[in-house]
Amino acid sequence: MYKQINTWVEAFSSAVWGFPLLILLTGGGLYLLILSRFLPFRYFKHAIDVLKGKYDNELDEGDITHFQALTTALSSTIGMGNIAGVAVAIAVGGPGAVFWMWISAIIGMSTKFFTSSLAIMFRGKDSEGKTQGGPMYFIVEGLGKSWKPLAVFFSLCGLIGALPVFNVNQLTQAINDIVLIPNGFEVNFTSNLIIGLVLVVITSVVILGGLNRISKVTSKLVPSMVILYFVLVFFILIVNIESVPYYFKLIFTDAFTASFIKEDALFGGVVGTLIILGIRRGAFSNEAGIGTAPLAHGAAKTNQPVREGLVAMMGPAIDTLVVCTLTALAILVTGVWKTTDANGVSLTASAFSNAMPIYGKYLLMACIAVFSISSLFSYAYYGGKCLSFLIGAKHQHYYNYFYILSIIIGATTSLSLMINLIDGVFALMAIPTMTATLLLAPKVMKEVKRYVKTIQ
Repeated sequence: MYKQINTWVEAFSSAVWGFPLLILLTGGGLYLLILSRFLPFRYFKHAIDVLKGKYDNELDEGDITHFQALTTALSSTIGMGNIAGVAVAIAVGGPGAVFWMWISAIIGMSTKFFTSSLAIMFRGKDSEGKTQGGPMYFIVEGLGKSWKPLAVFFSLCGLIGALPVFNVNQLTQAINDIVLIPNGFEVNFTSNLIIGLVLVVITSVVILGGLNRISKVTSKLVPSMVILYFVLVFFILIVNIESVPYYFKLIFTDAFTASFIKEDALFGGVVGTLIILGIRRGAFSNEAGIGTAPLAHGAAKTNQPVREGLVAMMGPAIDTLVVCTLTALAILVTGVWKTTDANGVSLTASAFSNAMPIYGKYLLMACIAVFSISSLFSYAYYGGKCLSFLIGAKHQHYYNYFYILSIIIGATTSLSLMINLIDGVFALMAIPTMTATLLLAPKVMKEVKRYVKTIQ
């Protein structure tokens, strides 16, 4: 019976993350990019000024700064998707998959601009009268009370989709494969339980302090780890400098030939299959259109929706165009993608060990640990906001206890049933988010025209 249910849930997850969702995310994002006349790129410098605090006003409504909102959102997107996900894309699709991840990020920048602008435009009040932002609020406030079932659907999916079982499971596996097993430690239930308990302690200290503590911690952790990761990959590129031009060019040429793909061709042939693989991995990495980022950006201290949208659009640029590209180049120039059958995080670890034989994999493990643990903080906040919307703000803290229990489950079991369920439900969050965003996009463009006049 369990095997049958597991098969159904696995099929459900694959179907949800399939072609229709990619059409919704990429097609919808492309429409928004054209509708905005490529605004994310035209105002990129202005977005940096906003991020630096040039336009901050302490009297504006909200709880956290633009920078804290961005790092809180990034803490959930920079993680296994950028390190293990890119490795999977290259192992299965070859270098060309990276190009289509870039395309996904460029489109995703536009999506994040619109969804996070809406999170400020249509903020609502929770049961305690406190201002809140996010897809569930801009659905109700922007589209009207008759659309509340869509907001409830988003929140219900968010309760499950935000659970950290997959992330914790992968982090535990990485610790086992990179640190414990190579050093002769026995990996069993007890060792996994210890990892889980350590994660519980770290996560509890942060998430029980609320959004302000989460944002303060992530605003310090995320930038420092991105910089460390950049330095490490830059070293790998220097060591293999003669290979960099070849592989950078190969990313572009292989995107249209799919010479290295290992999957069976779907409709559209091998190139079509490669496009789907790259865009899917990109969407999974930056989460543009899923609706998680607006939950963080909706708490930003600003009365100008467009400003927060411009800050939010930098998310896909950082997590996919920068971090994913760094991972990809490290894997490609070291050649490990051709000489080993390793996949996921093990392939990335092989690349780091190749260039830095003694310390490489441990430095990578440090980055993985911080990226993954910081994502635990933000997802706890997202799930709590969803519960607050459903049953009231005074009950929001109950989600934290459920969340902490799921960390133990993720560390000590490999329940593919639960991981597939969470993965599939997480993807379902895109349906209400993108539906509302596409319907409300013209209102965002009116706000854009008004805002642009104020800065010219």
